[in-house]
Amino acid sequence: MTTPNRKKVPTGAVALVAAGPGDPDLLTLRAVALLQAADTIITDPDALAIAEAHAAPSASIVVAVGKAGAPLDPADRARLVIDAAREGKDVARLLCGDPVVDGTLMHEATALRKAKLAFDIAPGVSEVTAVPAYAGFGLTGGRARQIRILDAHDTDLPWSDLVSARITLVFLNGASRAGDIASRLVAAGANEATPIAIVHGGTTVDQRTTSATLHDVAAMPKQSKAPAGGLVVVGEVVAQRDKLEWFESKALFGWRVLIPRTHEQAGPIMGLLRRHGAVPMEVPTISVEPPRTPQQMDRAIHGLVSGRYEWIGFTSVNAVRAIREKLAEVGLDARSFAGLKVAAVGEGTVESLVEFGVRPDLVPSEDQTTSGLLEEWPPYDSLTDPINRVFLPRADIATDTLVAGLNELGWEVEDVTAYRTVRAAPPPAETREAIKTGGFDAVVFTSSSTVRNLVGIAGKPHHSTIVACIGPQTAKTAEEHGLRVDVLAEISTIAGLVDALAAHGEAMRMAAIEAGESSWRPSRRRQQPRRKVT
Repeated sequence: MTTPNRKKVPTGAVALVAAGPGDPDLLTLRAVALLQAADTIITDPDALAIAEAHAAPSASIVVAVGKAGAPLDPADRARLVIDAAREGKDVARLLCGDPVVDGTLMHEATALRKAKLAFDIAPGVSEVTAVPAYAGFGLTGGRARQIRILDAHDTDLPWSDLVSARITLVFLNGASRAGDIASRLVAAGANEATPIAIVHGGTTVDQRTTSATLHDVAAMPKQSKAPAGGLVVVGEVVAQRDKLEWFESKALFGWRVLIPRTHEQAGPIMGLLRRHGAVPMEVPTISVEPPRTPQQMDRAIHGLVSGRYEWIGFTSVNAVRAIREKLAEVGLDARSFAGLKVAAVGEGTVESLVEFGVRPDLVPSEDQTTSGLLEEWPPYDSLTDPINRVFLPRADIATDTLVAGLNELGWEVEDVTAYRTVRAAPPPAETREAIKTGGFDAVVFTSSSTVRNLVGIAGKPHHSTIVACIGPQTAKTAEEHGLRVDVLAEISTIAGLVDALAAHGEAMRMAAIEAGESSWRPSRRRQQPRRKVT
């Protein structure tokens, strides 16, 4: 009896991908494409967040560590890749940092070659160029025309050959040995006034750059617990930092900013905060759910389609989503708005409508609040308006200010509960502790409900935390809950709120510089109690 030949499983594609110097946004387009196409991503522990951010939903992620989290040697790491590829899976091996410079790539690529596996390489952004750029200087300029990349732990460096104004020295993993490096260079004949920069956490919001001279660093006492890693750069180019520093001088650099919002709403504000160097953290305070009784919404949707209303007014993204989902339930779309005038307040609300295919007829020109909307809403005119009804799909906790204002303008308002806002579950214990003890530098409130719900599920922010509010009503609610409002947006938009907080942070930064202080982060300075006294 003969056994039928089994079909051989085709070997999967293999890619070696460099994670880069630290900032996940510096990942190359090629790297992102390879990660998204992989069936399996085998990642170094420090690059796990990048793997999770770019993996396809069906992909598996394997962290390249052994028992008890012990690091694997290069051969064992390569074995994980080889086994997965031979099972027919497309594999992306995500390596931390700059594996082309530190040699990691060579070791793993050699093992793949011995296993007769083909592979692609996405080398990524090098820390050698990226970290100095983020620290505010280049690697050549002035008299400097050469760059030497050195291992700070190499005991046989030719120190006398490195002493030249024409050479910029880059020491990998050298922060803990900066004093020894400076001493050896001075002993070899280097000018004691030569600039030196020590960079920890390069390209991330944890970046810290110390600029000095060889004399100053050589004279510093040795720190037995100095952090490992880091980049040390020696040469005239470091002086460029006085003019080119751009990253660590951002107004909110390193600030931990709390955003009490729903997850769907946090995206735009998080991106704006990151531009100013902040580290935003979302804490959900509201869960959005359908109304308990849908009949009112059903009648309103029927009226919308049958021409019962002259206007429909949207005051939130959630209202747009609720109407959109209700229309979809009955097989309708944006064409149902034909012949209907649409009003909207808030950038996010307008964007949601435009995405749906509806362009609002009325949006406040400046003040993105219901008061601003009322100021520009036209009064009812029986000669020009065939119908006097307005449909307002809103939350169950919405105030009556808009309804009352429209009534005064002569409109008949149908204020319909389109969704309910339910207080979210409390955040993790460590987050609650950080809120109460000043672990956050600032908190941004975008509505009165976010104030009430945050205080309800996590308690009041610490008195050292900067409180920023999007508008007067939100600020009033914050004050009613015993908080002192430090920042009030001049323009009641998300962008206006972030700009106002950044301006406040910049003022604090300048004041810290004048006072000779090294940090302007509230969580580190621990200001005097600021909570409002009633």
